[in-house]
Amino acid sequence: MINVLVVDDHRMIRDGIRVSLAEVDDMCVVDEAASQEEAVAKLAQHPDVHVVVMDISLGDGGDGIAATRQLIQHDPAVRVLALSMHDEEAHITNMLQAGAVGYLLKDTGMDELVIAIRTVAQGESYFSRDVSATMMSRFMTNKKAKASSDSVLPEQLTRREREILQLIAEEYTNPEIAEKLFISPRTVDTHRRNLILKLNAKNTAGLVRYAIKYELVDL
Repeated sequence: MINVLVVDDHRMIRDGIRVSLAEVDDMCVVDEAASQEEAVAKLAQHPDVHVVVMDISLGDGGDGIAATRQLIQHDPAVRVLALSMHDEEAHITNMLQAGAVGYLLKDTGMDELVIAIRTVAQGESYFSRDVSATMMSRFMTNKKAKASSDSVLPEQLTRREREILQLIAEEYTNPEIAEKLFISPRTVDTHRRNLILKLNAKNTAGLVRYAIKYELVDL
């Protein structure tokens, strides 16, 4: 039997979940709460709770994100399934960082809620389709950003740029590089600034990290 604690500041939603889950053979709503403080107290009263269905917006009764963090601190084994009207990335991320293992939108059907509760009770994660799409979008954005920062390969640099980059990584100063390559210090400085822009580096340390990453310098 999966014991469930329902946390939501709207009684209609709590009643709806309780009535619906009463018809599911392997689930039991052992209690409900309308606020963060009440949720913590109810979990303490029911150490046998497996899954907490948590609204992330508890109105004047506290914050569902903070409540999730507090519940997990009290009982690390409890599984929190977020139930929310919000599908924005920030809400999802904050809830997951607080320790939730699933996230459903409130327009989700009761059948999917049952599946989600079973899934998280078994130690897995569950996200509704819209939430998964938001998370995937963020992943792809981060992936593209990383690809963009690593898009310039050493072979795409000119011979002179590679020479100067290697000497910078070996801690030569502009005048010393100029002397070794028989060019002016001003030309070296121009190449240094162009490399910072080209490699999307913030400063000289970024150039050194790039040179080390692509083995352009011996450590």
